[in-house]
Amino acid sequence: MKIARSVSIVLAAVLPLAFSSGCATYRTISTAEQGSPKVFSGARLDVSAVLGDEFGLRKFKTDPPRYPLVDLPFSIALDAAILPLTVRAATGEFLSK
Repeated sequence: MKIARSVSIVLAAVLPLAFSSGCATYRTISTAEQGSPKVFSGARLDVSAVLGDEFGLRKFKTDPPRYPLVDLPFSIALDAAILPLTVRAATGEFLSK
């Protein structure tokens, strides 16, 4: 019972932070242009922000979330859910060149 309460308190604290800082997957997909990374783009943006990789951040043409470590698991989950769509978009773009 005590563990369940602790988990619910942690989720109640982490979820608002994740959604208030913005979803990296949504940001990268909504601003995607030809040549921009598409497959696991949200997770890649979060990792670039955590590592301080300026070159990696410039590829996405959008700002990373305020709390990339908090957003990272949610971005991985959403990126995995839309993986068939992003792979199709990325390979179609590659084949059309």
